[in-house]
Amino acid sequence: MAMNGEKRLTLTLGITFLILLLEVAGGILSNSLALLSDAGHVLTDIFALGLSIIAARISRRPSDYRATYGYQRVGLLAAVINGVSLVVISAFIFFESCKRFASPHQIDISLMLSIAVLGLAGNVVMAFIIGRRHEDLNIKSAWLHVLGDALCSVGVVISGIAIFFTHWAYADPLASVVIGFVILLGGMRVVKEATVIFLEMSPATFHAEEIAKKLCAMPEVMGVHDLHIWSVAHKRVAFTAHIWVHDQRLSETEAIRQKIEKLLKEMGINHIILQFECAECLSTGLYCQLHAQE
Repeated sequence: MAMNGEKRLTLTLGITFLILLLEVAGGILSNSLALLSDAGHVLTDIFALGLSIIAARISRRPSDYRATYGYQRVGLLAAVINGVSLVVISAFIFFESCKRFASPHQIDISLMLSIAVLGLAGNVVMAFIIGRRHEDLNIKSAWLHVLGDALCSVGVVISGIAIFFTHWAYADPLASVVIGFVILLGGMRVVKEATVIFLEMSPATFHAEEIAKKLCAMPEVMGVHDLHIWSVAHKRVAFTAHIWVHDQRLSETEAIRQKIEKLLKEMGINHIILQFECAECLSTGLYCQLHAQE
């Protein structure tokens, strides 16, 4: 039986905690900044996954008089916090890397590599548990945390191998810098996606003017105005518009409504509100008129 998102996150949280203990102990004993940097990322993962689990539970609550669209945006808030935490931890890693470049430390390569390989194996397992496909930005942010950890573990392993064969101590802080950039880019991406939804901007794959042109191309439609499109939550797009039809078409509005809704749903819009009008009116929003009155 397939696990739901919350169960997958809970199992992933347990594995993440074990990896944290291994990497903190290994980083201290081996004196590896790259390993400690990865442990710092894992620590943010524990916070992120815990937050995501709480958000997933709240998001399942049905809509009510206080939240008529439901509580899906709680998951978005968790995604923003997770993304910001990634940015903060990357700044800390950059700071520590600069110190190590100025004063390289001796590293226990055997211990560092052993812990790094175990951490990589754990992250790969967690990535498969969460899965690559997800409709929820909250789950996606948690998956990006785990994916970032896996990439970071690869960096630690590579730096360990480089130090083992070349004795070049700078490979350790260099790997930390690469890890920091991976974490930074992932955090900025999640924050950007969530912010677009919070600001109720049009989703990147939808263009209001292009949608209006498609609606106006219908022979039953004379014009469209006050068109608005925004995301209520990740993958949940809302659409409202005033549709101007010929006077004699008023009795046919239900058929026209069904035709327009079918077109919009094929585009991926799942919450649609249409208002039909029989005469030209002033508009402060988007407006187009394709058919002149005969």
